[in-house]
Amino acid sequence: MPLRILLAAIGSSGDVNPVLGLGKALKARGHQVSLATNEIFEALVRESGLEFIELGTRREAEAMMGDPRLWHRRRGFHCIVEGAILPNLPRLYRIIEERQGPRLVVAATTLCLGARVAQDRFGVPTATLNLQPSVFRSLVDNGTLGGLHMGPGMPKLVKKAVFWAIDTLYVERHVGRPLNRFRSGLGLAAVSGVFASYIHSPQLVLGLFPEWFAPVQPDWPGNTHLTGFILEDAGGDAGAHAEADRFLDSGPAPVLVTPGSAAMDRTRFFGHLVEACRAVGARAMLVTNHPAQLPRTLTPGIQAFHYLPFSRVMPRCAVAVYHGGIGTLAQAVRAGVPHLVVANAHDQPDNGQRIERIGLGLALDEHRLSSRSATRALAELVASGETRRRCRELAPRIRPEEARLAACSRIEALAQQEPA
Repeated sequence: MPLRILLAAIGSSGDVNPVLGLGKALKARGHQVSLATNEIFEALVRESGLEFIELGTRREAEAMMGDPRLWHRRRGFHCIVEGAILPNLPRLYRIIEERQGPRLVVAATTLCLGARVAQDRFGVPTATLNLQPSVFRSLVDNGTLGGLHMGPGMPKLVKKAVFWAIDTLYVERHVGRPLNRFRSGLGLAAVSGVFASYIHSPQLVLGLFPEWFAPVQPDWPGNTHLTGFILEDAGGDAGAHAEADRFLDSGPAPVLVTPGSAAMDRTRFFGHLVEACRAVGARAMLVTNHPAQLPRTLTPGIQAFHYLPFSRVMPRCAVAVYHGGIGTLAQAVRAGVPHLVVANAHDQPDNGQRIERIGLGLALDEHRLSSRSATRALAELVASGETRRRCRELAPRIRPEEARLAACSRIEALAQQEPA
């Protein structure tokens, strides 16, 4: 029987696109699908044939993208809490409250706390969609948290102390208290361990990444299932596509350089990478929707582009240099090109460390980035036949259709479960 499926996503294009791809797959299977996300994605959602529900305004998204705190290693998450998580908590709860009823199923990304509250209040079948492994906590292998390596080599007691400090000094004060005030107003009991456990639905947790990228840890939620990367990067106009094709046809494979769709203050990033490309004699495609952060003059062979679907251009590039966002990462793995991850904050350091661990490229800390370090890393990747071989070897393991099928099947099965 067709379901009414409400998807919700908080974040940038890298967070919204996989959910959009999932929604299109669910709609193709005969379900009525809505996507609640920020107003900046309205046209994209509607063009995909899904119902759009506003979850945050364009002005709010632009204000957060322009906030210098967003990419600060310590203050960045507070910017997201203040600008996206807490404002959208009651909004998403009300959206679900208005739509509750027979055959409704909700699947929401990690930061959509309103979905978890509505699940507790109304018993709506709900899945948590975790796009990146860094949102799972583990005392076994927790990857990289900020700049701190918390793998198997770190004692469990030290990991516990780190988590305790994060929860006690920050999460409880800035997220737990507002969350529990909202719950109290609904007659719900207080909850604890917001980012340790509460963010994960007790019914279903889907990791939208493959096992070989981040194996399930023994202390992750027991109802966790990994589907693989769900790729979706439609968009861009025909003129931009044609311009990119002309550039790609005009010479050797270039280096693709992008800081992500939400980055507006990456002047240093582009400056150092442009110098590195010149130093190694590489052509370059600089991809950003915010051209004010680009160098004022670009030499021949280095050209700037607005948004381009990476599935079209990455397979024709020599190296992908990017911020470590999970959406760009997945596209680069599928393209079979070496990665240079210039990580800043949030999940980026963890994603970069995993890319290095798997042998697909190198990771640098953007806070320590220089033209010299970028040149050295880029030269190593351009010359490394072993890295290119490893990238080509793993590319066929990205199977987005299988990932969509696995995620759709789990969400459909959720409708048959008893309320948690």
